[in-house]
Amino acid sequence: MLPFVVTGRVPLILLACLVGMLYLTWLDLRDEPDVEPTVKLWWALLVLLFNVLGYAALRLWLVVRRRRADARGRAGRA
Repeated sequence: MLPFVVTGRVPLILLACLVGMLYLTWLDLRDEPDVEPTVKLWWALLVLLFNVLGYAALRLWLVVRRRRADARGRAGRA
């Protein structure tokens, strides 16, 4: 994102990819229970700033969070 801010030019395909990643971020986070809106905004900004690395970090965080929730659910049923 920084090179585009400095030069003032953004290739259309890269802008479309960034918008797509932000949309995927919104899709991933909209159905997550117990996630505050501030956390959702933080993740959207991280994806906006770091693009692919930010989205990969979001996906990793969601996988870990969901596995922990599943483990707590199984422990509660036992």
